[in-house]
Amino acid sequence: MKNVASFLAIVLFSAIGYAQNGPKIEFAAPDNTIDYGKISKSDNGVRSFEFTNTGDAPLLITGAESTASSIVVTKPGAAIEPGKKGKIDVKYNMVAGPIRKTITVETNAVNYPDGRVALKIKGEVQ
Repeated sequence: MKNVASFLAIVLFSAIGYAQNGPKIEFAAPDNTIDYGKISKSDNGVRSFEFTNTGDAPLLITGAESTASSIVVTKPGAAIEPGKKGKIDVKYNMVAGPIRKTITVETNAVNYPDGRVALKIKGEVQ
């Protein structure tokens, strides 16, 4: 019984250590949200989600898109090395009214389920 408990403890600690290795993405925006606030239609609508790879392996952004046609998303083309920063640019088509949109980012980050991160923009175009 003692051997089984020791074996399980080793497997558990190994699994925890393994889960923590790899690329990790941390966004600077609180709650992964950018608030445009109240803006005019003359604003260019471009904002950037800045992030850092806090992991120990290169971070790949494999996809970044919104289901809304009013948003254009530009992601980094190259891997982000550990400790380095990157950004995802979002351009909102300045249509009058409230802004409540989500951008789905697909990565190889180990700190989000399946590497998928939801980014949000909000505000109001006057």
